[in-house]
Amino acid sequence: MLRVRWLGRVPYEEAFDLQRALATRSREDYLLLLEHPHVYTLGVRARPSHVLVDPERVGAALIRSNRGGDVTYHGPGQLVIYPIVTVTADPSSGREHVARLEQVLIDALTGLGVDRSAGGLGRLEGFPGVWVGLSDGRPRKLASIGVRTIRTADRRRRTLHGAALNIDCDLSMFRHIVPCGITEYPVTSLANEGLGIGLRDAMDAIVERASREWGAANAPIDRQGVASARLRLGVRVRGEARSDDQGPGLQPLRDPGPAGASPDRGACGDGRQPGSPGPVYDRPLTRRLRQAGVDPDQGLSMADRKPPWLRVPARMGGEFLHLGGTLHALNLVTVCEEAGCPNIFECWNDGTATFMVNGSRCTRACGFCKVDTRRPFPLDPTEPERVARAVEQMGLAHAVVTCVARDDLPDGGAGAIAATIRAIRERCPSTTVETLVSDCKGDPETLATIFEARPDVLNHNIETVARLQRAVRPSAGYSRSLAVLARAADAGLVVKSGLMVGLGEERDEVLGTLADLRGVGVSIATIGQYIRPSRDHIPVARWWSPEEFTDLREEGLRLGFTHVQASPLTRSSYHAREAAEASGQLRWATCSVQRVPSQ
Repeated sequence: MLRVRWLGRVPYEEAFDLQRALATRSREDYLLLLEHPHVYTLGVRARPSHVLVDPERVGAALIRSNRGGDVTYHGPGQLVIYPIVTVTADPSSGREHVARLEQVLIDALTGLGVDRSAGGLGRLEGFPGVWVGLSDGRPRKLASIGVRTIRTADRRRRTLHGAALNIDCDLSMFRHIVPCGITEYPVTSLANEGLGIGLRDAMDAIVERASREWGAANAPIDRQGVASARLRLGVRVRGEARSDDQGPGLQPLRDPGPAGASPDRGACGDGRQPGSPGPVYDRPLTRRLRQAGVDPDQGLSMADRKPPWLRVPARMGGEFLHLGGTLHALNLVTVCEEAGCPNIFECWNDGTATFMVNGSRCTRACGFCKVDTRRPFPLDPTEPERVARAVEQMGLAHAVVTCVARDDLPDGGAGAIAATIRAIRERCPSTTVETLVSDCKGDPETLATIFEARPDVLNHNIETVARLQRAVRPSAGYSRSLAVLARAADAGLVVKSGLMVGLGEERDEVLGTLADLRGVGVSIATIGQYIRPSRDHIPVARWWSPEEFTDLREEGLRLGFTHVQASPLTRSSYHAREAAEASGQLRWATCSVQRVPSQ
């Protein structure tokens, strides 16, 4: 199966880490489609003198790449195509792959009428890429190509990098370099040629041609992508057939009502005033949901009774009260309480809790999360030691430490997470430690701080399918989370991730997300039902049944996960010790009971 992913705008190094992970770890073929922020990249044969200005002066990064070719530019308005496919082991496979990629672009653009409108379209002898103006004797480069093939551990040869098609990018950025080392001919774009071909049209044509080139005969194509107002890919909306780039069903902002009324929340919390029949205005969360193909007006009401499998009895036994007393005496925060976890009674009565560090206030406002988003307090330097004391007093064999996102801190709170791991190890050397971390803005050095502390399990949640990412967690990103998980796997850690269902996703999207997680090296997956914390949060689209969770678990195991925890009440740290043991990769064999004697 060919898996096609539109990822939006992705930093170059982040995209490369994702490519490399899929090339070396996944056995499936991928076609990644994206844009990059302004960046100049140097291929293995690039001459530094071909960079004519300091890239920082023009707002671009400069990165050395292992692809072939000289220097080139990537930026907004340019469609980047990265096929990650298996090719023959022959040394000439790289050149053959370049020719096939060129032909995919030529065929796709010919189908869009570029050949007739731009004075000829095709190859220019001695200059890789796709050119226009060939028939009128004025060659202009429309798409650049640079690839690399690598050998994997199982001796397959896989491809990295690919092509960049100039649709409507800033051509002046090419004047600061010698593009691909070519001085004889200029660079152009579809817009510069007077062609009204947008990103979506070009992408659709390329995907159709690429699916014939790299997809298996008669096999389905798994096509998914992030959705936004600018572009949506593969969004299915009930009763909606639009395919423009503005997103489905977007409505203009309406009068927000009396002066002083919040532009984000009505008194009902969902854009409605008490007694009003429908939305009075469109807040950002509602707009993002509609752009992703989800009609928030069709969600389940907060007043709807939950199905029986989601009703949790409150059991406040002696163990529950004792554990709560221990945590509160040490002034510790748990995600169990802050996020309103439905499993708190089961877990606390079992003597388990998930510690939340870096304070109780998060700098992000995800559409599903109940955690406080007011301005956070400074970090408490005593927190790591207090967590370690709690682990010791509770006698935990497996400690789970999560965190709020702290984008206000230079290191995103990574140093405090690492300090907590070290403090637990100092007091309780036989306790295994699992961390659930934010993406730390994807910064490799910040993430390395956590990785070097060597948690026994590194968890970072993808949370939802690609299409819903921007609606559900607008400050994060699908490709960024995959890159974080890929880097953790490269660091030799046991990697875990999870997602919710019930937000408007479909089964095939969930399976595609699981395939992506497995493809970058995740070995433990969790899948649970989303439950709306309040009227200010994303509505529940539907309740998934226990039988559907069993199906997802079986599909996940077929993909190669060592453990899949899937049930309506599953959360990231639910039965975390059992999941960690099932991975078979821990640094020591955990105890068969939850508690170990305090030291």
